[in-house]
Amino acid sequence: MDISKYSDALVAHLEHKVTLKEPASLYEPIKYILTLGGKRLRPVLTLMSADFFGGNYTKALDASLAVEMFHNFSLVHDDIMDNAPLRRGHQTVHEKWDVNTGILSGDAMLILAYQLFETYEPKVFMQLAVLFSKTALEVCEGQQYDVDFETRNDVTISQYIKMIEYKTAVLIGASLQMGAIIAEASESCQEKIYAFGKNLGIAFQLQDDYLDAFGNPLTFGKQVGGDIIANKKTFLYLTALQKSTPAEAQELSSLFATMPKDPSDKITAVKEIFVSSGAAKATEDEILRYTNTSISLLQDIKISQQHKDTLKSFADFLMNRNV
Repeated sequence: MDISKYSDALVAHLEHKVTLKEPASLYEPIKYILTLGGKRLRPVLTLMSADFFGGNYTKALDASLAVEMFHNFSLVHDDIMDNAPLRRGHQTVHEKWDVNTGILSGDAMLILAYQLFETYEPKVFMQLAVLFSKTALEVCEGQQYDVDFETRNDVTISQYIKMIEYKTAVLIGASLQMGAIIAEASESCQEKIYAFGKNLGIAFQLQDDYLDAFGNPLTFGKQVGGDIIANKKTFLYLTALQKSTPAEAQELSSLFATMPKDPSDKITAVKEIFVSSGAAKATEDEILRYTNTSISLLQDIKISQQHKDTLKSFADFLMNRNV
């Protein structure tokens, strides 16, 4: 699958639109985080969707950049909340500058994202803005659930799935729907491509959680074991509590009540329980289930079989990634 025409167009558009201006201390961090690279999956999906539904994908460049701008805004603030040292293998914004800069530059990115919709005609602008506002608020709700879960001991698996649906999956669904809106696809197709993206997004986040524990530190780009250090109640953790022996469950709960200065032993012990309880395998199975649900939705979307195959390849790629 060749998505280079979309990613190349996005990078060129980003370089044209995101410029350094005064005050430099506000805009340099924005340029820094946006040019660190990353997968840029969401904006590529916006361009791809516009193209596949018969539109001119270049008309979706502003919307795709808005998606990328918003996504990176959320990452800058998430990294502050998580006290994360690395993002894409580089210093996080608040580490490279300071927390106040990260907050303010993040705020500016959110505003810049909204500004990018102003280039569209009123009807399309309204549809994009309504979807974007709904999605942005859900992402914030998902982030709050994520924070709340760190200090709760009664989180259920269904609550966790709702959290990752809001925090991650809805933005992937919205990215695809924005492309469909710009291409003037039918409302039915818009809803179905959104559902495809949302299910794929849940699989994507479950995979991200899995890689956080079991990923290769040389390719993952973030601190492996970060969720364990932060005592996050991930699908892995919640499933391990259900599947492990009473003794293992007690040990796991005790480990997630500690914040050791050197977390390496904690990470090792938790990962061993994830494997021995069957939670690691169960997580892989759940990633496959949501991916297959996503792919099954493609059959009712009115795009060519070639484009359906491309989206299926994209889903397979996400499921099998190691970064």
